[in-house]
Parts: sequence; C-alpha cells; structure tokens
Amino acid sequence: MKIQTKLWAVVPAAGSGSRFSKSELKQYQYIAQRTVIEHTVNRLNTLQLAGCVIAIGESDNFAQTLAFEHLDRLHFCKGGAERVHSVLNALMYLLNIADENDWVLVHDAARPCVTTDCLEKLIITAVESDQSSILAIPVRDTLKQVVEDHQIEKTVSRDLLWQAQTPQVAKISILKNAIETALKDQIVITDEASALEYVNEPVQVVQGRSDNIKITYPDDLELARLILQSQAIN
Repeated sequence: MKIQTKLWAVVPAAGSGSRFSKSELKQYQYIAQRTVIEHTVNRLNTLQLAGCVIAIGESDNFAQTLAFEHLDRLHFCKGGAERVHSVLNALMYLLNIADENDWVLVHDAARPCVTTDCLEKLIITAVESDQSSILAIPVRDTLKQVVEDHQIEKTVSRDLLWQAQTPQVAKISILKNAIETALKDQIVITDEASALEYVNEPVQVVQGRSDNIKITYPDDLELARLILQSQAIN
C-alpha cells in the first residue's frame, strides 16, 4: 500500500492495566516468545510508517530492550497519568519530527491481533476521504439498560451502535488540538474519537474484525494466542 502522505503511529503504553493485574503489565506478557507490545508494534510496522512513538512509563526500563522489528522507525517518549495524556505527549513529540498535517494512527498496546488488511483499509479510507476514521464493528448482541439491583429497565436498540476499536487515525494537529480542548474543558476522553467528537470534527467508522481484541483480563492472553496462531496459519 502506498499513500502520498507520511503516516506515523502512536502507541500509549504507560498504563498500569489494573484490571489485568495489580503487579504485572499486560503489554509485557509473552505470547509465543514475544511480548504483547512487540506483536502490536510489529503489526503496525507492516504499514510503511515514517515512524512509531511509544509512550512509556517514567520508570520503564524494559520497553527499549525489546527486539522490535524496524527498530530504526521507533521513538520513545514519556507517558502520562492517563492514556489520553500519553497520547498527547506522543503527539507533542511527533511535532518535532513530523508535519502537523501528517496522519497519525493511535493504537492500543494491548491489541496485538489487528490485521494488515484492516490497517490498510482504515488508512486508505481516511486519506481518500480526508477525514478522521476509526476501526469499529457493529454491535451484535442484544443490549439491556440496567438500573439498581441489576434490574433490566429496557432493551436498547443496537441498530445504530458500533463498538469502537483501535487504531484511530487523524491528522496530527487536528487530534492534538481536539485533545487539548477537551482536557481544558474537563471532558472525559475515552478514546481519540471522543475528543474529536467534542470539537465537532467528523469521524467515520471503518468496519474492522471481531478478532481485533484488546487484552484486558488474564484469560484474554490465551485467546490472543489462539487468534495469532490462526492468523499465521491462514
């Protein structure tokens, strides 16, 4: 895949992942002799990236020792207290080496199973439409709105609902300004799209795949291992 603009990646990897473990970082768990973050970054590097900025914790001395592919493309910066602060720090780092109108894709460190096809579809859609875009999948299951004592209040229509994934892609300056504005106004930012939505920046969904899982709990590691094994076979 060739596009006429530079493409950068940001991987926020400074989080504690408290739902996974109180002491172990999920991005540094091993699947088939590689850490989760190695799998993730190597998937991103199947694209022709100009570079990839990994935002890591202040006391993280491990990330830079890993055997990532395309080491010449990698940059490291200090992460922040929350995911959004890590992303902002990485965007500020990028502006020292990239043009503000270059595209940047932000991807969770704990999503190692995203496919190259999905990555390419996302980038082509964003660039050709000149619009911020995210990977997402339509909600499949029946959704219930629940009130106190776990009582169902009503069934929520899923017709217009999509489950957001990453990567999420935008132009560097647009995303940086959106995050800064939302933070200044004390808006809760759950992903890049939520910041873009707040400043009325159009964002479109690009249908991804259900196997683009985010490792959240310990048993997700085994599922990710099986997915990666299946993808390698296919």
